[in-house]
Amino acid sequence: MTDPLRPSDHADSLPAGSGDDVTQPRLGVIGWLRWGWRQLTSMRTALVLLLLLAIAAVPGSLVPQRTADPNGVTQYFTDNPDLAPVLDKLSLFDVYSSPWFSAIYLLLFVSLIGCVLPRTKHHWKALRSQPPRTPARLSRLDGHRTRTIEVEQDADAVAAAAIDSAAAQLRKSGYRVARYDARGSFSVSAERGYLRETGNLLFHGALVGVLIAVGVGGGFTYTGQRVLVEGQAFSNSLLDYSSFNPGRFVGGDTLTPYSMTLDKFDVTYVPPGQPGSGQAGDFVAHVTTQTPGGEAQDGEVRVNHPLDVQGDRVYLLGNGYAPTVTIRDAQGNEVFHDSVAFLPQDANMTSLGVIKVADGLPQQLGLLGFFYPTMDVLPSGALTSTYGALEYPTLTLRVYEGDLGIDDGTPRSVYTLDPSGMTQIAGGDSGTPAIQLMPGQTEDLPNGLGTITFENEAPAGATGYEQSVKRFASLSIHRDLAGPWVLGFALLALFGLLAALFVPRRRMWVKATPREGVVEIEYAGLARGEDPTLAAAVVQLADKHGATLPAQSHPDTGKVD
Repeated sequence: MTDPLRPSDHADSLPAGSGDDVTQPRLGVIGWLRWGWRQLTSMRTALVLLLLLAIAAVPGSLVPQRTADPNGVTQYFTDNPDLAPVLDKLSLFDVYSSPWFSAIYLLLFVSLIGCVLPRTKHHWKALRSQPPRTPARLSRLDGHRTRTIEVEQDADAVAAAAIDSAAAQLRKSGYRVARYDARGSFSVSAERGYLRETGNLLFHGALVGVLIAVGVGGGFTYTGQRVLVEGQAFSNSLLDYSSFNPGRFVGGDTLTPYSMTLDKFDVTYVPPGQPGSGQAGDFVAHVTTQTPGGEAQDGEVRVNHPLDVQGDRVYLLGNGYAPTVTIRDAQGNEVFHDSVAFLPQDANMTSLGVIKVADGLPQQLGLLGFFYPTMDVLPSGALTSTYGALEYPTLTLRVYEGDLGIDDGTPRSVYTLDPSGMTQIAGGDSGTPAIQLMPGQTEDLPNGLGTITFENEAPAGATGYEQSVKRFASLSIHRDLAGPWVLGFALLALFGLLAALFVPRRRMWVKATPREGVVEIEYAGLARGEDPTLAAAVVQLADKHGATLPAQSHPDTGKVD
């Protein structure tokens, strides 16, 4: 009550129990909604949501995603049977379409729009308004300088001419100027640097554009995978994909029609005896593409060098060997003939594959095989491959008979074999050695079931085992209509950010005050934010303007920098 620095009507100064306590008004539903909207559309909230979006995207790089690597998801379930279902319930295999990621995405979208629109309206008004009036005391501003002109004629005319000259100079330097003449003084107010705020708004507007492009464009995006063996063709239709992940607006009738044939797959290896022996040096998939009514075109797909086909981008994901196997029954009738892709298990292309024979034999047959491009025997007796090229190709097979588990309609991977309902009749603990074949060899199946042949695919006249086994290429076909839009908005965001960081926002004033026999001219500037070059800019303005004044002018020795 006696503190001279606190007003007598301050809430804390009222005596207790006086009945004049401050009561905060009730906001009500509309008030709380308005408060929530202001919190959501604040720049602080937008930055927090942007950070949360970046954090929420991290799981997408830690675990495989169904949209990009469906086979990886299947393998993750196999390797982690306890953890995978938990992650699946949390949508960690579909991070970018999960409810929690979408919620952050939409909140950020609304927050940015709520930030940008009011600021754009305010900025538009600022662009159309005149520079502010000249302050009464320029000496309080940064970089203040003065100059005195000795006159023998009309001081008002000299002052007005000096301000006209300053206005022309500032306008030439890119400032918006406005004259503010008053009784006893003449002045010009100038400002520039609105490009800084324009860049800031462009940056945030571009972020909104990126969100829209990703959200809308993702609905027209699709990704598919297909494994092609040399000589095999692919048609761009839903039925011909090994796996397909379409956007919300993608259907079978929206796919661009074309076909693609894998003619040859070339791999070069570092020869033995050289540093890095056995490592693959280059992968090239030679393909032929055909469009309806068009001519066939040759193309190449390399690692990190996709092939463009009718707006689709074809990427090379992997490769391996596809031994061609023929199985005949006891009467010599062919019941299976196909080139089966064997998945590489190490750098030397030791590969694992599965052959399933569902019909044509007394019981269903499953063969679990290993392919060794250059077979060698370890001291333990186990087989391995010591080189990735075909120097001594060998195929070993374990044979199972029984129920493959495909008759009930349950989907099964062609790369895995579930022997739980089958009996092993060759290899392992069956008492019968595993079947071992080289290209061109034929062996009998156990129990008189028939024969199996490892076909030699080498062309006539070829020497050795080179080209004796076909290769396969794992291709990913991707179409992303949002890509160019995202790139465009990202470039706009970059340009806006550069403008917001490096364009100074400043105001400059020049004021001329006529006095008896002299005209005093003042220069001053004011920056919005950090501007270490402001003082130098004021000095430069004063010096350049001083060169246009009469010779009797001179700087005031009492200037303040």
